[in-house]
Amino acid sequence: MSFDLSPAGLAQLLASPALTLLTLAAGAARVGGELDADTLALMSSQVSAGVLEDFSPTDSWPLIRQGLMGEHPSGMLAVLRECGALARLWPELDALFGQGQASPDGENVDIGEHQCRVIDLLAAQHAPLPVRLAGLLYNLGKADSPPQHLPVHYQHIERGLPRIEAIVRRFGLTAEVQALAVLTLRELERVHRAAPMRAASITALLERVDAFGQLARYQQLLLICRCDYHAYPGNAERAYPKALLLERARQACLSVVRCDGQQDDPMALHEARALAVATALRSSRWADAAE
Repeated sequence: MSFDLSPAGLAQLLASPALTLLTLAAGAARVGGELDADTLALMSSQVSAGVLEDFSPTDSWPLIRQGLMGEHPSGMLAVLRECGALARLWPELDALFGQGQASPDGENVDIGEHQCRVIDLLAAQHAPLPVRLAGLLYNLGKADSPPQHLPVHYQHIERGLPRIEAIVRRFGLTAEVQALAVLTLRELERVHRAAPMRAASITALLERVDAFGQLARYQQLLLICRCDYHAYPGNAERAYPKALLLERARQACLSVVRCDGQQDDPMALHEARALAVATALRSSRWADAAE
């Protein structure tokens, strides 16, 4: 990550307190970029005074992007949140802090803090920007789940979709970013629920995400799922079993040779793939049904 420290760049920063604030926040994503309490207090007072009120979100994006691509993106997010800038620039993400969800082991975790751990894990894997963003946005619909349903977040996907769209418009993000974020929102929990006895569901998932035609995007989705799993307490050193399971299933699907009838009948191809997956995963239910 680099900043423009030329005389012209420094003059621009000094002329714009908003740019200075965001530059400091983005720098906190670098190793050794932590800010002291006095600097954070000054930034908070500037935000409270309205330094960001007339600042275009699209103008803020280059610096936010630099922070997201840093070694520890959560450092920038923590600074933006502490000084109040996150609530003004990215309210959908800010709203996740303080909201809880159950971990696989039943422990309640703060969703905002969880997403920070996810993006740091993605950064450790040198993930590209669309992957890091998708790793931040898939839980946006959980910020205001009906309290009577908690800790389950019913219909969070429906609530999350317009929030992703709003962020894409606000910052002028690309269609690639939006597509991966939406795919992750829709499919992450389905990946986590994949089970050997559900060969048809696994096959449908692989077909839905086009794991055969868009392998790189599918692998990016699995990387986000793996980091989501590892971000939960106690899971950091555990292997993520769904990745191996789905790869075995994908290889089984690739072994199916399309005949003319399957070429014209997607359901026939799906059934042939599902049977191959059931055989590969030794799903007794599907084996019995095939006899």
